[in-house]
Amino acid sequence: MGRPKYTPFRETSGRRFRNPCPGHLFFFAVFLIVPLLVISSVPASAEDAQFRANPEHTGVYGNGGLESGNTELWRFATGGGVYSSPAVANGVVYAGSEDKNLYAIDALTGKEKWRFTTGDHIFSSPTVADGTVYVGSEDKNLYAVDAATGKEKWRFAMGGWVYSAPAVVNGIVYAGNADESLYDLKGTNGSLHAIDAVTGKERWRFVMGDYVNRDPVVANGIVYIGSGDENLYAIDAATGKEKWRTSKGDWVYSSPAVANGVVYVGNEDKRLYAIDAMTGEEKWRFATGDRVGASPAVANGIVYVGSWDKNLYAIDAVTGKEKWRFTAGDKVESSPAVASGIVYVGSDDKNLYAIDAMTGKEKWRFATGDRVDSSPAVANGIVYVGSEDKNLYAIGVNTSSLTTVPTTIPSTPIPSRVTDAGSQMPRATTAPAAPIQSPTRHAPLQYALLGAIVVAARMVIRKRH
Repeated sequence: MGRPKYTPFRETSGRRFRNPCPGHLFFFAVFLIVPLLVISSVPASAEDAQFRANPEHTGVYGNGGLESGNTELWRFATGGGVYSSPAVANGVVYAGSEDKNLYAIDALTGKEKWRFTTGDHIFSSPTVADGTVYVGSEDKNLYAVDAATGKEKWRFAMGGWVYSAPAVVNGIVYAGNADESLYDLKGTNGSLHAIDAVTGKERWRFVMGDYVNRDPVVANGIVYIGSGDENLYAIDAATGKEKWRTSKGDWVYSSPAVANGVVYVGNEDKRLYAIDAMTGEEKWRFATGDRVGASPAVANGIVYVGSWDKNLYAIDAVTGKEKWRFTAGDKVESSPAVASGIVYVGSDDKNLYAIDAMTGKEKWRFATGDRVDSSPAVANGIVYVGSEDKNLYAIGVNTSSLTTVPTTIPSTPIPSRVTDAGSQMPRATTAPAAPIQSPTRHAPLQYALLGAIVVAARMVIRKRH
């Protein structure tokens, strides 16, 4: 039996093409393959990461909690307390330390990628947006640092200590300082500044009556921020014009969270408030036994917030009624994070807790060597948190593929009146949960490339035979 005839290509109209010669097929294959080679190496869009998971600061992470297990995957030792809450983007953990450095750490191995040194302690929690890390320092500057290289892009003179975690929305950076201002270049009389994320130039400023050391929230074109002048402000994010303010009779110490048209914020007067985001009218208040300095988390109709009275509270977001409370061994200054039905929160009793979000029952705890005021971040089934014991921890379940990677740096003293620290524990030699995905897209395009090569090769072979 003879060989089957090679069937020529046809267009949809049925018009017949000539059988291509081997040389034509070679150039056809090159034409098809080279673009695929180029495309296969194009990185995916850079991930963004903000304090409390999003600009609204709801504290809800959508990429996996730890149902069981409190295994230390690695710890990274800095030279000072880690009050800063970590941000995780593109397989890298970014966190500041009291030793004046901003660190970039491989999220899987715990190895340092780079460090950026400022002129004073870093208590601000970093934000990652469009390949840039934004962070404040006690040297009175807000910095923009290249996320890949650690090189400075620009700095913005705030006029006061910068404890605030920057919020980045629509190309504008919003951040506060502890010298009577929010985004204050000159530190005069309390002001809110909006800064161009690319150039570092001031867009506008809003004057307030006292200093700001907590974090701004941006939702639906409005910036919400509290001040030592006892007011919570709502400010137009584009123009810097005041929309409303509400006085709560004491220092607004907590950073707000916004969900479903309501602003939730804690106060020095020991209460958590629910305030209409558009009007500033109070919806309800919830009394605790001590000051509420932690930022609330909001998930599935429940507000979770800690208090200096040692309790983590779960409160109905609509009615303000208590659903449950969990009592730790000391103050709860850490802001809770929620992922996959679990609430993670630190305490001054040196523990990180995992609490069932519906029942308030403890699932596990992770003991550290000092206070845990840092707010946890959750990514790819791993919980990252800092501690006053000078370490940043990665806590997970899988113990088969990751080893502990210690790093040491000289230490520096700890100042007062700051909230966001971490924890310590005897070193473990265990491994991580699900592997962290590379930001580069490979597999689908590699399969397409392989298929193109096979098709071209078969066409050449058939023609020669």
